[in-house]
Amino acid sequence: MSSDEITDKVNNMNGYIDKIDKILNAFNVNKDTGLSDAQIFEKRKIYGENKLKEKEGETLISMIIGELTQFLNLLLIAAAVVSIIASGHLTDGIFILAIVVLNVGLSVIQERKASNAVSALKSLSAPSSKALRNSELENIDSHLLVPGDIVVIEAGDYVPADIRLFETVNLKVDESALTGESVPVEKDCDVELTEQTPIGDRLNMGYMSTIVTYGRGIGVVTETGMDTEIGNIASLLNDVEDEMTPLQKKIGKLGKLLGLISVVVVAVIFLIGIIRIGFSNLTDSPDEILELFMISVSLAVAAIPEGLPTVISVVLALGMRKMADKNAIVKELNAVETLGSTTVISSDKTGTLTQNKMVVTRIFDNHEIIEVTGSGYDFNGRIKGGSSNVSKLVEIGALCNDSRITKDSLIGDPTELALVTLAAKNKTLQKDLKVKYPRIDEFPFDSDRKLMSTVHDLDGSKQIYTKGAPDQLLKICTHYLIDGKVKKIDADFIKTVEQANQDMANNALRVLGFAYKEITSYGNLKEEESSLVFTGLVGIIDPPREEVKEAVKVCHNAGIRVVMITGDHKSTATAIGKELALLDEGGHALSGEEIDNLSYPEFLDLVRITNVFARVSPNHKVMIVKALQETGEI
Repeated sequence: MSSDEITDKVNNMNGYIDKIDKILNAFNVNKDTGLSDAQIFEKRKIYGENKLKEKEGETLISMIIGELTQFLNLLLIAAAVVSIIASGHLTDGIFILAIVVLNVGLSVIQERKASNAVSALKSLSAPSSKALRNSELENIDSHLLVPGDIVVIEAGDYVPADIRLFETVNLKVDESALTGESVPVEKDCDVELTEQTPIGDRLNMGYMSTIVTYGRGIGVVTETGMDTEIGNIASLLNDVEDEMTPLQKKIGKLGKLLGLISVVVVAVIFLIGIIRIGFSNLTDSPDEILELFMISVSLAVAAIPEGLPTVISVVLALGMRKMADKNAIVKELNAVETLGSTTVISSDKTGTLTQNKMVVTRIFDNHEIIEVTGSGYDFNGRIKGGSSNVSKLVEIGALCNDSRITKDSLIGDPTELALVTLAAKNKTLQKDLKVKYPRIDEFPFDSDRKLMSTVHDLDGSKQIYTKGAPDQLLKICTHYLIDGKVKKIDADFIKTVEQANQDMANNALRVLGFAYKEITSYGNLKEEESSLVFTGLVGIIDPPREEVKEAVKVCHNAGIRVVMITGDHKSTATAIGKELALLDEGGHALSGEEIDNLSYPEFLDLVRITNVFARVSPNHKVMIVKALQETGEI
């Protein structure tokens, strides 16, 4: 197949909609052998390297020219030149030019320092990838991947490019960097999607720069470099044009006003002098006319506040330094003043307004819903009350668990880390439980059962511990635990559990159920996943940062509107928005799908009153910010 034929097929292909056979055929690749060296060479000529292109930074020369061409500086330079020509000596002109040089130098030095600091943050080495080439699995640098490569991803790997998955085994991917969704997404290579499916719901795709948290998968690279979804975001950012800050606009207006005043002053003084000399005597008084012109120019130059640019630069530089002391890098000097003129702050949710750490905040102990305090993976919280069920529930959560927390690291799925933390808040450390009740078998989580089970040795006896989706777990439970007693499940109890589950879900909590069973012996673990004792539920969420509520309140008191823009689900965004007072009780979030169905005038009207946007794409985020600017917000 020629390269032109392959290119035509690829152009007519949709990575998340088309059948996997069509995609493999479009790239002319066998999923069992991968690409050959000749194919790789040909594709690299077509697609280039798998790298994101950043907008070229300003050079030192361009920075200097940019500062020199600001209107007030141009006015000062013109004044210096006129002063030298008119007076015949250099003193005043050099003094004015020295002020210009000082002002430009101060601005450039500060912006250069900030630019270097940002560059240092970006100097991270590219990860490697496992790709099937010439029938062999190779470790290669990710930037060498090309569309059509067959790649293998496992827990802990960065997804190296946009890939269409054709094999998944309990695969979960943290896509918070791309979509803002806090909970890792469970992938399904067999799902069928439509063109309208948003990025966060494309379960058969893996996207560049997201992280595999659990399981493994195999897929074919569909897009690389700037053609990936993360590359699309980079393109949008590169295409954003720099706007003048409020201060730059005001200085520009002031410079033009001073320029006009100077011209008028020169003209009026010169005209008054001419009238005094007399129009008939002009040819007889060339020295007086020259002196009159010099006086007029001197008055005009005196009217220009040549110290103003320097004073402004010094004040902004001090603000820049103060921001740096608080670990905030300001790239451009004038941006400091813009912060003081801000009317709207648009923020992502995950990791900015929230902790990007899953936390158990509620427990249902088969009797009532109990509050759990604390933040992040800090053990310094507590469970406010509850029955004896709580101890058994947290024990199951800590042992039916593949994550662990050490002094130096967090290892595993964020939801499981939250369960390890919950146990510690109940004075039950996972490491001690693992020694006391060692695991002797396991049945990993999968997307069909939506359950995970482990078997443990409890002082000679054996128990199976199971956690998972409440609706699936209830199906395999025949009894429930309450106040230390085991009772048979009836219709009333099922209604109670379903109501508790619904109450938690309405508050955007991710709900997990827990159960156990004593066994004397077992053969097939799958067969033992029946007749379990239901122990309770937990509600998990990525909660707001502790300092955010106060920060939002300060912004509101200062007349600054805070807008949350996230790719997370609408229910989650709404719950967080209400908790942070971004939404009142009757308020609601606007989704990306709803935005697509609006006309632009309707969208502008809603942007003025909407404070929470959910399930939005990167394109939507840029669109929202531009609309806010268009409505006069800063």
